[in-house]
Amino acid sequence: MLENDVIRSLSALAHAHRLRIFRTLVVAGDAGLTPGVLASQLEVGATTLSFHLKELTATGLVTQQRDGRHLIYRAAYAHMNGLLAYLTENCCQGAPCAASTEGGDACTC
Repeated sequence: MLENDVIRSLSALAHAHRLRIFRTLVVAGDAGLTPGVLASQLEVGATTLSFHLKELTATGLVTQQRDGRHLIYRAAYAHMNGLLAYLTENCCQGAPCAASTEGGDACTC
């Protein structure tokens, strides 16, 4: 993943509404959600939701698919995993990381 793509993705997620939308889509899984369901679950207006979905889609974090009359939005797991891989690429100086024994996912290097 290119550094500019990482910056755009992190910038998109650095907004409360977009982070909540993205996390909701991750939970929804491959089934995805329609804007109506997202708006209802997140208590966000349709116009606001549309703006933020457009931003997330432009960065590649979210995909959009038409299903008849409906649009289905899904988290783009490949992009998300690429972003995570970029962020942890040089973790522990290239050595395998051990999971934290305190229940967290933090490195114990």
